[in-house]
Amino acid sequence: MKLKQLLATIAISAITAFAVVWTYGKYVKNENMYAGQQNGVIPSNYKLTGLNDNNIPAGAIDFTQPAAAALPTVVHIKTKTNAKQVSNNLPRSQRPSNPFSDLFDDDVFNQFFGRGNGGGYVPEQKASGSGVIISADGYIVTNNHVVENADELTVTLSNKKSYTAKVIGRDPAYDLAVIKIDAASLPFILYGNSDDVKIGQWVLALGYPLNLETTVTAGIISAKSRSLGLNKSTKTNSAVESFIQTDAAVNQGNSGGALINTDGVLIGINSAIASPTGYYSGYSYAIPVNIVKKVVNDLIKYGSVQRGYLGVSTYNTNDLPEEQKEKMGLTYNGDGLVITSVAAGSAAADAGLKKGDIIKSVNGIAVTLPSELQELVTKYKPSDKVSVLYSRNGKDNTISATLKNNIGTFDIVKQENALLQKLGADFANLDNKKAKEFGVSGGVIVKKLNDGAMKDQTRMRDGFIIVKVNDKDVKNVDELEKAIGSSKSITISGFYPGYDALYDYPISLEE
Repeated sequence: MKLKQLLATIAISAITAFAVVWTYGKYVKNENMYAGQQNGVIPSNYKLTGLNDNNIPAGAIDFTQPAAAALPTVVHIKTKTNAKQVSNNLPRSQRPSNPFSDLFDDDVFNQFFGRGNGGGYVPEQKASGSGVIISADGYIVTNNHVVENADELTVTLSNKKSYTAKVIGRDPAYDLAVIKIDAASLPFILYGNSDDVKIGQWVLALGYPLNLETTVTAGIISAKSRSLGLNKSTKTNSAVESFIQTDAAVNQGNSGGALINTDGVLIGINSAIASPTGYYSGYSYAIPVNIVKKVVNDLIKYGSVQRGYLGVSTYNTNDLPEEQKEKMGLTYNGDGLVITSVAAGSAAADAGLKKGDIIKSVNGIAVTLPSELQELVTKYKPSDKVSVLYSRNGKDNTISATLKNNIGTFDIVKQENALLQKLGADFANLDNKKAKEFGVSGGVIVKKLNDGAMKDQTRMRDGFIIVKVNDKDVKNVDELEKAIGSSKSITISGFYPGYDALYDYPISLEE
């Protein structure tokens, strides 16, 4: 019995060895054949068995055509930020971080680089990212974080031509920006439809990672409507996040680059990675192109995003903690979003929505995540109407809500000048009725303080009413902007409703 097993083993080994030698011999013969006939280059008309005309296995996806279509439209953006003095009055988000924490501690770094007493010096900084050409005359979309605070922008095309670029508009809430170069007849990418993307479909990420030349990576869409909290540190308290998640490799420098489908059309702008090291670790995130289209059009036309607000806070009905369900008396167990709060004077309040209502769909599109609702509503501008299907006490109802802007009106929001933005607040005009009640001819309400000079340098509170800047009367936001002008130092004067005292707040707007 043992002899038979031994003979069988020897026979199998011999057959295996013969097969390996035969296969290797055939491989070497083929390689030698190529070398002899084409000097090492496989003939262009050569076709291997089982492959198509492009030498791609039958049934496999060929990425060469979409990559070739999109590559000329993806650009390399290099930024330079000039050296400057900084002070402790800067918002924390604008203060330099300590990249040398492994060499010396934060106290030493802070004293030298502007986070200790008296401020300090920040040296010249250079960085790079990616962008996508969206028009033949040189408009380019990228991430806000790629160009924010940059003093110089240089754009290099895939053909190695370089241009100086200027910022047309940017929005931290969406982490998107539009820049422009002076050029004509440029190749530009076509917009796709991010609402149509499916989990599991192939996508390509294009950009300039790690300062390399144009790079293409492939992956699949692994999730939609991801909210990661990445934009919470921006100057706005209304960050928009509804990312497309993919496993296409994206690294530093890919920011602002293209995410395309196999038709070669844009479905997203690469924006972030999830990584403990700062380098690709498996997942990357792109801003859906339907949001990008809306933001780009607004930035070009108005200089700022015209974003509509519904005015509700919501929670997925299936994720709401049981104790909160009991507190709200919620018995609904289906899919949807339970309203946990409604802002006073908002579009939702005007339409009759209440805390505890279940939003099922907006304009016929089902919503089950807060990020999905945010993505849907953010595509519309103030004064647009949306149809909301909701459930109350087990009964479905449909209402029409007219969206408002972030200060609770239907007006177009104008772009603020750079110094006005540095103040860091949401402003609204004081209406005539209130002005008469307060005994003033007009004013500007500080609706909400965000990160900026007013919050960092004063003890001002929300609700303050500005009536003067540098002793000049201010009756509305336009006059506030004109009064500030190009001043580097201002004194804001005003009052709080219910108090007679007039308060003066000196503010520095120096860099």
